[in-house]
Amino acid sequence: MNLAERIAAVSNNSDSTPLRTARDDVRHAAQIRLRDGISLVEEGQKRADHVRAVVSDVINGDGITLTSTERAQLVQDVADDLVGLGPLEPFLRDSSVTEIMVNGPRRIYVERAGLIEPTAASFDSDAALRRTIDRMVTRVGRRIDEASPMVDARLPDGSRINVVLPPLALDGPSVTIRKFSASALTMPDLIAMGTLSQQAAQFLGAAVRGRLNILVSGATGCGKSTTLGALSAYIGAGERIVTIEDTAELRLEQQHVVRLESRPPNIEQRGEITIRALVRNALRMRPDRIVLGEVRDDAAIDMLAAMSTGHDGSLCTVHANGPRDALARIETMVLMGGVELPLRAVREQLVGALNLIVHQHRLRSGKRAIVSITEITGIEGDVITMQELFAIAPNGELLATGIRPQCLGQLLDSDSGEPTLAAIFTGAAQRWSK
Repeated sequence: MNLAERIAAVSNNSDSTPLRTARDDVRHAAQIRLRDGISLVEEGQKRADHVRAVVSDVINGDGITLTSTERAQLVQDVADDLVGLGPLEPFLRDSSVTEIMVNGPRRIYVERAGLIEPTAASFDSDAALRRTIDRMVTRVGRRIDEASPMVDARLPDGSRINVVLPPLALDGPSVTIRKFSASALTMPDLIAMGTLSQQAAQFLGAAVRGRLNILVSGATGCGKSTTLGALSAYIGAGERIVTIEDTAELRLEQQHVVRLESRPPNIEQRGEITIRALVRNALRMRPDRIVLGEVRDDAAIDMLAAMSTGHDGSLCTVHANGPRDALARIETMVLMGGVELPLRAVREQLVGALNLIVHQHRLRSGKRAIVSITEITGIEGDVITMQELFAIAPNGELLATGIRPQCLGQLLDSDSGEPTLAAIFTGAAQRWSK
């Protein structure tokens, strides 16, 4: 029985399993016909178009009767298998999906609107998943195998990928893809999404224009990088900006931007370029602003030095559970760098370098929200003093707490186009109560 007869034999069967099996046979036959010539077609859209044309010829040649929907789906499935990422491709095309998580070949999860949900998609086997992983990694010039079973890389579209292979991953290869959004979210977008209030956005915009050093803190996946990108939009078009990231994600609107990305060691453990090395080099590039995607190691030493010695208005993020915890983590990073300084000296440098901490959190509903904006005011004894300028009010809105910022005079001088800035804090105590 040929493929067309098998399709016809099971088309009226209420059980979808035989039909799915027959379609798998069609897909396999099409793949065999394509493998010989596919390598002769260049990468990119031309290769995908070639695959679709050949699959259509295969279907026509075998006399297979399919509806237009079934035919289009079969053609797309085979193209995904041969030149795409197989069952992951539909999620990469789906703009509502922000993250894809593969826990072995049979379990694929996605994140939509901040919530994780299981999917019906799966790979046929560990080998099929491994082929897809090899295709992803090869495209970006990286290597993953038993000798080097972990890789963190960026796909051609900008999406970030992390892969862990057995024996480190006990239940099969693990893949995490954080998708690169088609368009960067702006501050008005964040206001519309409820991430922060109009008042808080106005204050933060003035803080960036007023060249305050801002640290964005929060847990993984809470939207720190998105907020960092939105804040960067307030930097003047005439300023030279240097961005430094582990994996390049930031997209700035300004033209005068130099983007730097760290490099991991090769298989011989050579050639590594660390974030700290990039920060040091950035200081020789005449930057007006330094935007550090995330401080996570001894690069904190050089970042603090840059912020306190002429590079005002710099921005960075850190993983932390709160504003006070963010400072504690940076202290630890500095001390891990081998700096032989008393703790008070480290804290004095922190106070001299940082002005504001913007803390972000992902709520149980999946919504990402800024829950606190805190000003660093000084140091008393060995304790860094801070005051919370904005916090979540009982109605769930991020509002001024009634405390007048120490930096307000500086912002009013540098941001004369914002006559209503001082009004944000006038009468705030009546709008806000704990």
